[in-house]
Amino acid sequence: MDKRFNLCLIGFGNASRAFCKILLDHHESVKKITGHDVRVTAIAARSKGSLIDKDGINLENVLSRIEKHQKIHETESTDLDTLSLIEQSGADVMIEMSSLSIKDGQPAISHIEKAFDLGMHVVTANKGPIAWKYKALKKIADDKNLQFLYETTVMDGTPVFNLVRFTLPGCRVKSFKGILNSTTNFVIEEMEKGNDYESAIKQAQLEGFAEADPTLDIDGWDAAAKTTALANVLLGGDLTPLDIDRTGIGHITATDVNNALKDNKKIKLICEGGFKNGQVVGKVSPQLVEQSTLFATIDATSSLVSITTDLMGEVIIIEKNPEIQQTGYGIYSDLLTLLNGLHN
Repeated sequence: MDKRFNLCLIGFGNASRAFCKILLDHHESVKKITGHDVRVTAIAARSKGSLIDKDGINLENVLSRIEKHQKIHETESTDLDTLSLIEQSGADVMIEMSSLSIKDGQPAISHIEKAFDLGMHVVTANKGPIAWKYKALKKIADDKNLQFLYETTVMDGTPVFNLVRFTLPGCRVKSFKGILNSTTNFVIEEMEKGNDYESAIKQAQLEGFAEADPTLDIDGWDAAAKTTALANVLLGGDLTPLDIDRTGIGHITATDVNNALKDNKKIKLICEGGFKNGQVVGKVSPQLVEQSTLFATIDATSSLVSITTDLMGEVIIIEKNPEIQQTGYGIYSDLLTLLNGLHN
């Protein structure tokens, strides 16, 4: 007999919908591989309504309605607040995909704490909780013997945390260095082509990876949150984005970009973390990189992270121009990891 496994989705934006499409396409194979009949029993959508159905929500109907710019259900949308919806969802796992608050990680942290309190496992695509309260949340999960997964928070579906966790046993991570923010990477690249800063920002917004207010990217806050997440998980830190030595790209001019090119270099916003005097530290800053290096080849929305370990040396992983499916896959991969980790 297949075991029912219920999901509660907090947030129903592009990534959440991409995940649901993957889940629909692979429902039978998940059942065959894991022995679990996975169903979504609750959805909280910020502007499109919320819905609970203990028998399993018809995701095809919901996705169709969203594509038509409608509420997720014509008559049965609930007006429950999010914490009450989590409580009444009857879910085995809560998947946190609400909007990021870079200032404090809320309300995502409260959502996760509520789920743990109810005995639910948690998957988060929201980097806020990992950047602001990872150590405390991980302790709650461990104390309650619950799984807490967050692969999507740094490089979409690219296995960064899982790479270390599952494929580098016995290795200690000493430091990391990466290019992790698409908007700044794209803007600098456009400036290299001769386009001005403002038009580069507008183009990034048109292509959908820069927010209406791009300051979180330009000022380095998004990169700082990802740096914090990597430092907390891979290096055992207990940092917040406020602890990161952060410099954005707002002061970079066309002259700076052109001078770098003349010297056979490029400017990249670099995220890095390591140890200083025994303490975990992190930094985000624009840096000159040689054209001959791998870092210089990271273009448009691609990302790179280099992880230096004691036994395996340097391991580099690249994500090449991801689309929203890759983010959806990150959530899906965490779900499969979770299901495979359950005691049948």
